[in-house]
This record gives sequence, C-alpha cells and structure tokens, in this order.
Amino acid sequence: MDLANIKIKVINNKVHEWGLPKYATEGSAGLDLCACIDKSITINPGERVLVNTGIAIHINDRNLAGFIFARSGLASKKGISLSNGVGVIDSDYINEIKVALVNLGLESQIINPGDRIAQFVVMPVVNINWEMVEDLESTSRIGGFGSTGC
Repeated sequence: MDLANIKIKVINNKVHEWGLPKYATEGSAGLDLCACIDKSITINPGERVLVNTGIAIHINDRNLAGFIFARSGLASKKGISLSNGVGVIDSDYINEIKVALVNLGLESQIINPGDRIAQFVVMPVVNINWEMVEDLESTSRIGGFGSTGC
C-alpha cells in the first residue's frame, strides 16, 4: 500500500524532546501520540482531562481520516482511556491534536511530559449519499443488542 503524505506542524517545541509521532514497531498500525505538557497532570478516578500533543496535522484527503485510540497498556493497567471512545480527525482539520483522557480506574494516575498517551491511525473513509426509501429489504437478522447471542 502506498504511503499517505500528511502535513504536520509542530505547535510546541517541547515535541522535539521526544520526537514526532512514530510507529513503535514495524508492524504497528498506530503512531504514538505524546503528552506535550509543561508539568505532570494527575487524573483522579472519574476525572477527564484534555491533553495537548504539541502538533497539528492536515490530512487534506477526503477519502482519509485520522482516528485516535486508547493505548491498550494505559487502559488495561491504569484505567486511562479516551473519554470520547475514539477521536476522529477530519481531513480538513488543521488545529492542534488534543487527546481527551478519562481515568476509569480506582486510583489517581499521573501523566508526565512526553508520556505516550494515545495512538493515531489513518484509515480510509467512504462518504455516502442518503437514498430515501419507504421500506428496507428484510434480512435474516432479527433484533439487536445481544440478539445473536453472547
């Protein structure tokens, strides 16, 4: 697959201390986003914080979008996840990327400057046109929310 060329702008020079977002391994799907903060942040249980990354991007291709996902280690070990589930970065967004974190754990957690706080993935997007109909074709699917079993 071809590489997507995405413009990146450093908003805060502290980014240079730990480098631009990068893939941790050759097989990584996401690039690590780091906390671009001046001092450590304590996130208490149930608390939400918005953390700067110090970078802005411009995807500039309506067939692509950026998605911010939680880091599995932070979520499973510390209860730190994204407060919005998944962040979506539209192709025309050009401002700083910020990560909305929430502490779902039972203990306060600390985010330090430069900590990897989320991962950024670029994926294809299919734009749609609505087709108004009176009825939808029937399928073998009946119900929802657990209707197919556990």
